[in-house]
Amino acid sequence: NIEVLDRLTLDQLRTLVVVAETGSFSAAGRSLRRVQSAVSQTIQGLETTLGVALFDRSTKSPTLTEAGRSLLEDARCLVDGADALRARAESIAFDIEPELTLAVEAMFPNSVLMESLKVLTRAFPDLPVTVFTEALGGGEQRLRDGAARLALYPPRTLANDQDFVSEFFAAIPMVPVVASDHPLAHVKSPVPRRVLEDQVQLVLTDRTQITARFSAGVISRRVWRFADLSTRLDYLLAGFGWCNMPAHMVEPHIVAGRLERLRLVENDSWNMPIHLVHPRHRPPGKAGRMLIADLRERLVKCGAGSVPAAGPLPMEPERKDGRRRHRKAG
Repeated sequence: NIEVLDRLTLDQLRTLVVVAETGSFSAAGRSLRRVQSAVSQTIQGLETTLGVALFDRSTKSPTLTEAGRSLLEDARCLVDGADALRARAESIAFDIEPELTLAVEAMFPNSVLMESLKVLTRAFPDLPVTVFTEALGGGEQRLRDGAARLALYPPRTLANDQDFVSEFFAAIPMVPVVASDHPLAHVKSPVPRRVLEDQVQLVLTDRTQITARFSAGVISRRVWRFADLSTRLDYLLAGFGWCNMPAHMVEPHIVAGRLERLRLVENDSWNMPIHLVHPRHRPPGKAGRMLIADLRERLVKCGAGSVPAAGPLPMEPERKDGRRRHRKAG
């Protein structure tokens, strides 16, 4: 009952675990830096509280009874939970987040994020991490709902919001692409806008109301909308239409000949600005600051830490089929 549980102590449970693991009261005493009689008294007190015998003392070394074996795992769980609670409290006291929750724009280079998270987990191995991969207004929605403490995404509605801090973090090069067997892939470059207007454009749509009316980059009169980036990429590769994609995501497909980089008369390429956003009253703790610093360093090395010129991608040698490959900007 509740009264019995209230009389239990962590010291009693920890002593039970140590005696079971070391095999004797004397060995447990050495491990706990106590005299053997104190260990024995603690176990007797636990047995009295629970109303069951935990050890058989008729042999030279105490052995767990059936009840003892049954309750040992419960004791371990409670002790481990208490240790985790203490460690979490110590982390909070030393300005380490109890959990790192991050909402990331789906177009952000995931390989860069994973490398930074590896560094983070080595420094804070017990820190729980939650990563929400979001598109359009999803990152902001996670912040407003309190599900995420940090977010990396293109802010479109936070310019005058005093509840959040937003600063430029990276620029993601975007390029227009189409499947290599799509009619647009065989149009003479540069492709005029009027030609694009007659073709199906694959567009991301927001699952939230934050950017429901956002239409930047939409050129075609015929539009297919998708709720996630990976599905849109599948349809792009299958030749359903053209769209603007992050250069780092489509580069392997361009090199392999599955996609063709479109050269346009206007808006040949552009950069998607990614901002770091967090609630004003909840700035990043030590773990968040470490992650941010490592990400910044990696983004600067790959040229995305500052806004690069929005020009055409550098050319590479021709492929075997006679078409040219293009290397990702930055």
